[in-house]
Amino acid sequence: MIISFDLDDTLIANNKFDLEKVNVFQKLLKIERIRKGTLLLFKELRRRKHKIYIYTTSHRSISRIKWIFYTYGISVDYIINQQKHHKNISNRNFSCSKFPPMFNIDVHIDDSIGVEIEGEKFGFKTILISDTDEDWGQKILKSI
Repeated sequence: MIISFDLDDTLIANNKFDLEKVNVFQKLLKIERIRKGTLLLFKELRRRKHKIYIYTTSHRSISRIKWIFYTYGISVDYIINQQKHHKNISNRNFSCSKFPPMFNIDVHIDDSIGVEIEGEKFGFKTILISDTDEDWGQKILKSI
C-alpha cells in the first residue's frame, strides 16, 4: 500500500504538538523538527511493507524535504511538492489541492478538512488527524 503524508500542521509544526528530539547536527543545519511519533510510525509502516510518500502543497524543494527525513534516519519513497502537484494536475479538467490517485497513492494522511472533502468528492481515501491527536500513529495504523 502507498501511504502519503502532508507536511505542514500534520508532520511539521511549531507549537502545535510535541516534536521528535533533534541532535546537534540537526540544530546546526536548522532542520525542521517532525512530529513526535513519526519515527516509530514510519518504522512500523516499513515493517508492514508499505511505501511512504510525502504529498505537500509546500514550495519546499524535494531535496530539502528528503534531507529533513534523512537526518532522522527515515527514507521516503517519493515526494510530491507544490511544483510537482501543479505540473501533474494542470493536465486534468479539474482543480484540487491534492489528488493522491494521480500518484497511485492508496491513502493520504492530512490535517485539513478541505482535503478530506476533496477526497469524498473525487473518490480518494484520507485519514484526518488533528494537532491534538496524541495517539495519531495508532489511529493511522488501525485505519489502514
